[in-house]
Amino acid sequence: MRLQFGADENQVVHAEFKANDMLQGYQGIVHGGVICALLDSAMTHCLFNHSIEAVTGELKVKFILPVPCHANLQLRAWVEKATNPLYLLKADLTGDGRLLASAEAKFMRTGL
Repeated sequence: MRLQFGADENQVVHAEFKANDMLQGYQGIVHGGVICALLDSAMTHCLFNHSIEAVTGELKVKFILPVPCHANLQLRAWVEKATNPLYLLKADLTGDGRLLASAEAKFMRTGL
């Protein structure tokens, strides 16, 4: 999806994304699987920002509002808890200043 992540001074990663009709599930709404992939990708890149390679072990997503197909979206992810080799991360997806979806995931460090 060609996401470009950047990190702020608190090590929270951010990216912007423009949805389109190719990502449609129901009429005019981004497919839930795409939303899951966006949130998972944000959390993975957050770990990369910390120089940690890890895989998703568990992903919980809350779909709060429908995500319109032509929305300008903002992704954010951060480490909530780190106990090597396990990491708990959170992420959110917003559009027009509204929270559209959020996620919490457990990651396991690879290459131990």
